[in-house]
Amino acid sequence: MAVTLGILSQFLFGTFLPWRRVVLINCAVPIISFISLIFVPESPVWLISKKRYDEARKSIAWLRGWVPIESVDVEFQELCNHRRQEETRQSESPATDKNEIVSTKNTNKFRSIKLLTTKQFLWPYFVVCLAFFLGHFNGNTTLQIYAIKIFSTLKTPIDKYYATVLMGVVQLLGCIVCVTFVNILGKRIINFISLLGSGICFLIVASYAYIIDVKYLDEMVKTNDMGNITNENILNEASYEGFRWIPVTFLVASAFLTYVGIKILPWILTGEVYFSEVRATASGLSGGTGYILGFISNKIFLNLVSWFTLPGVFWFYGAVSIIGTFLLYFILPETEGKSLFEITEHFAGRSKLGTSVRRKNGKRLSGKNNNAFEPDVRNVHLESRL
Repeated sequence: MAVTLGILSQFLFGTFLPWRRVVLINCAVPIISFISLIFVPESPVWLISKKRYDEARKSIAWLRGWVPIESVDVEFQELCNHRRQEETRQSESPATDKNEIVSTKNTNKFRSIKLLTTKQFLWPYFVVCLAFFLGHFNGNTTLQIYAIKIFSTLKTPIDKYYATVLMGVVQLLGCIVCVTFVNILGKRIINFISLLGSGICFLIVASYAYIIDVKYLDEMVKTNDMGNITNENILNEASYEGFRWIPVTFLVASAFLTYVGIKILPWILTGEVYFSEVRATASGLSGGTGYILGFISNKIFLNLVSWFTLPGVFWFYGAVSIIGTFLLYFILPETEGKSLFEITEHFAGRSKLGTSVRRKNGKRLSGKNNNAFEPDVRNVHLESRL
């Protein structure tokens, strides 16, 4: 949601402000964030590990909404008890000699690396990377970057900047729809709708561009010195005046449908599909892979247009979405409502999740104490819910 709001803000700033002012605003944001973070306390768990108990109490009280320090004593004691249990387990470890401890640490590092070669990691990593690939190469990533040029080339009936802002608004609405209905429909159904819908939208826009014989972006034609890139426009504009709403309608619809599912899916899966021993490393690898794929999709867009024309590239995006739907149908399990244990067992090949959505019960924790260490909470695998 925050990322989508950031994208929408850039569309709004770019529409109404000169680009230099937009840059200044963007420079101010990290500075304000840095100053704000100065007032955020350290983690209470970390403070307890450093024996800074008074600061830990204040940190818990701050995190609970500036409540009185006395009201967090129970939670503070639970965290301290948990820390003492961890220290006790470590002290009872057979590796007491310094050389043995170093050897144990090296063994753990090698074990962590070895875990990244197991099927239990590689298979969910492939699923997450496929979701990232489909989210970037279904056309929406490049549409965000080149929206103004694309709307201008296709001669949309509304201002190209306003069309871009509209696209940002519907992307935000798509996120809201995703959050609202993912618990009801599940991740599989909502992503099938997302991919199929956006694919059809791009196929329609590609066919429209092909019929009116728009092959390249206007800017590519203007800056072409060789004269080998031209838009012939065999139809005069008056002959398709009544159809100029087609590209803007379906491109905006594709943006909405993309953010309903496939743009959000890989980030949700990143927090669900990895087992605890590799989750931190795997999440970083997955996120890095996603950003690299996004960079590649934007970097090669103009080259693809010069090689295959604009309709050809849009047909490619539509084909990727439709083929991706069939791929996800066979390899994407339904994780909605399932525990972390069930999900990791599925990817380890020891069980099957199935395709049905499991409804979550309505039981709520009181919130007065830190319930993270209670048996009931551990049994339902709270981390997978979070």
